[in-house]
Amino acid sequence: MRHWILAAALAASTPAMAQTKYEPIPACGSDCLVTNVEELTIDEMQARMASGKEDSVGLLRGTLWRIEQIDRKGPTLRSIIALSPREDLERAARESDRRRKAGKLLGPLDGIPVLIKDNIETKELPTTAGSLALKDNRTGRDAPVVARLRAAGAVILGKTNLSEWANIRSTGSMSGWSAVGGLVRNPYALDRTACGSSSGSGAAVAASLAAVALGTETDGSVVCPASMNGLVGLKPTIGLVSRTHIVPISHSQDTAGPMGRTVKDVAILFGAMVGTDPADSTTREADSWRTDFAAKLSIDGLKGVRLGVIRPKMPAALAAKFEEALGVLKAQGAVLVEITPPKLEGLGDAEFAVLKTELKADLNAYLATTPAAVKTRTLADVIAFNEANKAAEMPFFGQEIFLEAEKTKGLDDPEYKAAREKSYWMAAADGLAKMMRTGNVSFLVEPTYGMPWLSDPVYGDKFEGPSASELPAVAGWPHLTVPMGLVQGLPVGLSFIGSRYTEPAMLQAGYAYEQAAKARVAPSYAPSAPADLGSRATK
Repeated sequence: MRHWILAAALAASTPAMAQTKYEPIPACGSDCLVTNVEELTIDEMQARMASGKEDSVGLLRGTLWRIEQIDRKGPTLRSIIALSPREDLERAARESDRRRKAGKLLGPLDGIPVLIKDNIETKELPTTAGSLALKDNRTGRDAPVVARLRAAGAVILGKTNLSEWANIRSTGSMSGWSAVGGLVRNPYALDRTACGSSSGSGAAVAASLAAVALGTETDGSVVCPASMNGLVGLKPTIGLVSRTHIVPISHSQDTAGPMGRTVKDVAILFGAMVGTDPADSTTREADSWRTDFAAKLSIDGLKGVRLGVIRPKMPAALAAKFEEALGVLKAQGAVLVEITPPKLEGLGDAEFAVLKTELKADLNAYLATTPAAVKTRTLADVIAFNEANKAAEMPFFGQEIFLEAEKTKGLDDPEYKAAREKSYWMAAADGLAKMMRTGNVSFLVEPTYGMPWLSDPVYGDKFEGPSASELPAVAGWPHLTVPMGLVQGLPVGLSFIGSRYTEPAMLQAGYAYEQAAKARVAPSYAPSAPADLGSRATK
């Protein structure tokens, strides 16, 4: 019965999904040679262009052709909400090719197609956060993090679909669904979640619709879709990457983060993202942390590194995969130390209180900067818009969190201040710092999340099994996930969690594991996973 309901509900979602708009891609006949970009790394793309076998224009056209075949047809991932205008894309690619011929490349991202989550502003396209309320949000400006990528020569391909409003609208949310873009499908099993809220970024990069993509995270929204789409994802230290002109949830926890198929690709993208933004005071020291993260990678990055091992309850098959990963870490020279996590009662409630209060304050501030064409100027306006457009905006779940956030009393409310202090100190001092100090370890390792669950518009998300995201998200500490391989056909990730500004060593550790484990498997676009692992947990 459940399967019938699911199929019917997904079929009913077709009108909302059809709202995704694309610029037409010219047909490619039998005489047209299209570059195969599947699974190409940034280094491989650059090597092809350096050899003269390919150029940026060719890579762009091959990528657009793949988007046509994978995102719009065939598996129909619905990972991309909008593509940048074709003339802008071709111009950027041609300019990169001219720089290459002149010997004036801007760096490893020059000429590389990059996708941007659709809560991050780009000057060519509207920034909707997946909501029809923001369909006219054409600001004509780049978020500073996007401007940095352009300055590095990246070709800004377009915008990725996401969990609407970055998954902060409802407790009954279905991750990966937005009124603008429909439901993102997981390329490993099309009936499974791509997680969220950076669902489209995860699915698109997994399917080789771009080399790399930007996601954003408040709590889990980079690392969960990275883990569940077989990718590397980095949630950086808060303060390294600008949040200006990104549709916000929480100034305490929000950050953009890089997503890619390899650690090196993520390190390259991250290197272009880091930097001070005068409009974001948290980044005042970011320039001092800029470095060539990719150049520091080494297969010896785990030698002598002490790692704290956290073993949450998890399905037996995932526990076995985690044991394999621990074996690789040990074989690469890491010292493994068993860690017992402390009980942090009340952390979740305190975090939620912070997010609701900051959502109202921060979103109201952002909406005030949008063009006059955007008629929703406050959270209250968005709530009213959703009610007035319930069939399009709320066919599957409501807006309970929005309603609770609207009732909050502002950033000067003593209850909010107490919740922020409590949540931060529990996550940072009583949680991560205490575990790392007790074990004398550099990083903590654990499974990032469980396996992708069935996308279910009737009952919403089914978060079962482990989750590594909360403590580093609340503390503002970095969190890297690297593919551990497949469990019954579904991707799972290995988390590395460290203290502030330890991204260089963290990426080195992740790279050393990746190179030894070789665990990532390309997606198969299966209609369904072989079996549902459910919630069978180890003791």
